[in-house]
Amino acid sequence: MTGPDAGRDAGARLFCLPYAGGGAAAYRDWPGLFPGGIQVCPVELPGRGRRLVETPYSRLRPLVAALADALRPAMDRPYALFGHSMGALVAYELTRALRDRGLPQPSHLIVSGAAAPGTRRARPVMHNATDDEMRDELRVLNGTPGELLENAELMELMLPTLRADFSVLETYVYRKAPPLDVPLTVLGGTADPSVEISALQGWRDRTTAGSRLRLIAGDHFFLHPAAAEVIAAVRDALAAEPSTTP
Repeated sequence: MTGPDAGRDAGARLFCLPYAGGGAAAYRDWPGLFPGGIQVCPVELPGRGRRLVETPYSRLRPLVAALADALRPAMDRPYALFGHSMGALVAYELTRALRDRGLPQPSHLIVSGAAAPGTRRARPVMHNATDDEMRDELRVLNGTPGELLENAELMELMLPTLRADFSVLETYVYRKAPPLDVPLTVLGGTADPSVEISALQGWRDRTTAGSRLRLIAGDHFFLHPAAAEVIAAVRDALAAEPSTTP
């Protein structure tokens, strides 16, 4: 499921998980912006990019199980996980699944633009909404170019994967388990309509290894306009000792 082949010379790897409707292309510029010892590995999920013809997952747990199987061979050296929005939830549950399997844990978990698991949903349920309602929600979240939203043919291709991804999020039920023993960095947008600051702060209860919260100017998709700041935060997280958010 990873984008590039795992490099044999990498000292560590950073696996990047996409947001709903997104793919590995969201991180296409990242590999050249990290130190040579860190290999950036964007993850391509079914239903997008070069895997467009494959059926996307509509439930989280089968998706996480498939990811755990696919990434296992690349866990032969230290690695970290980054995920934005849906990708953050997938990264968190993937870490729990790897722990349950007795497999190596990530050295750091970086979650971006996502409420802590178990937080009440702030946006309406969309996976069973009409096409027009889906477009309206995408406009609010501001992550889809307007010209794409107005292109009927492209939206016809995109909507099934978006519905499946929204279903992954909206059918997810948080199951209590011991906190992770993995340092957490939490990134959030100051004007995100779907994730309140209190929901970001809730992540600190999901680990015993310390957490940091960093707010970045922008809405739900601050990931792109503030890419330089996001990448700097990720680099800092990978280099820093964990501390606990007050």
